[in-house]
Amino acid sequence: MKILEITNYTAGGCGVGMRVLKESQLLTERGHQVTIFSSNIVKGSEDLCSIEEKQGRVNIQRFPSRRLGGESYMKFNFVKEALNLKPDVIIVHAYRHMHNLQALKIAQKLKCKIFLVTHAPFAREASRTWIQNKIVNLYDNLIGKNSLKKFNKIITITHWEKEYLSKLGVSSKKIEYIPNGVSEEFFTTLKKGNKNIRKVIYWGRISPIKQLDTAIKAIGALKGTFTLQIRGPSEPNYLKQLKSLVDLIKANKWISLTDNQYKSSEQIMALDKSDIYVLPSKTEGLPQTLIEAMARGKIVIASINRASKEIIIHKKNGFLYKNGDSDSLVGILKEVLRLSLKQRDQIRRAAREKAEEFRWKEIIKKLDSLIKAKT
Repeated sequence: MKILEITNYTAGGCGVGMRVLKESQLLTERGHQVTIFSSNIVKGSEDLCSIEEKQGRVNIQRFPSRRLGGESYMKFNFVKEALNLKPDVIIVHAYRHMHNLQALKIAQKLKCKIFLVTHAPFAREASRTWIQNKIVNLYDNLIGKNSLKKFNKIITITHWEKEYLSKLGVSSKKIEYIPNGVSEEFFTTLKKGNKNIRKVIYWGRISPIKQLDTAIKAIGALKGTFTLQIRGPSEPNYLKQLKSLVDLIKANKWISLTDNQYKSSEQIMALDKSDIYVLPSKTEGLPQTLIEAMARGKIVIASINRASKEIIIHKKNGFLYKNGDSDSLVGILKEVLRLSLKQRDQIRRAAREKAEEFRWKEIIKKLDSLIKAKT
């Protein structure tokens, strides 16, 4: 089948874009012809990328775009190109974005199936201003409730989204759960755990929503008991703020920050050299890098939010601490330090077992079946 995937970003540190790229590659391996439409903006910067690109058998076409507010709300026009492409199926990513409404009109003209992958934008009030939350509520009630009914399927990446979609009038029969997947390279044989655990890592996007100052303050307070490595594509101003904080608390000996693009081989190598993965985010949709760390058998520690609570069972396959509270994180780090090697290995194995649920090779089968279904 000819499939068109539409998302905001296909360059930079974008979790949604990473899913789209991997999903598209796997769909081509199953015999589909896949094209991706996106903006020509590199996420996290003002840089622009090439208008056309090919990754494997996947064609990427990018369009001149204009940001309309926030990090990802934007406008780019792809109607003519989509009508010329004549896809059999359109998959649009991220609820509440303008390209969703454009895609619905295109699907109606072409009489093709259209799916929306929501990417868990709900329960994020803490990360928005009062006026932004007001706009979100207006969108849901004036536009969302009507537009959601027009998609053939609504694909959630978490279980907890179903509650919010139900409030917006979406029938449970229309909802499919297909989370982001984890690549096979993360599931090689686990290495033995270290007796002395000292190395903590965060690998992911370095942006304010990740609340990395909490982790920096916690490691600083422990005065050399642990080291912390923060790596990932960064927003320059935020990275500068974090480096200033490290200087302020005089923790340069224990904490390093590196702007790093997403390369799985480097990520796996860095994880394997570490003992603990920390995710201090204010809010998350589906914490991809957390699950990847669990696949590598790391002891994982995350701030309490809807996303982390869906993945982590406290003290069974990881640990949870009070969101934004560095003292709470200090307490958890001390608790992990007191565990025996046997206890840590039990938690590491349970983490790997949970991550098995997210293997791409299984997830893509479900999406392929949905695409091929007659209704």
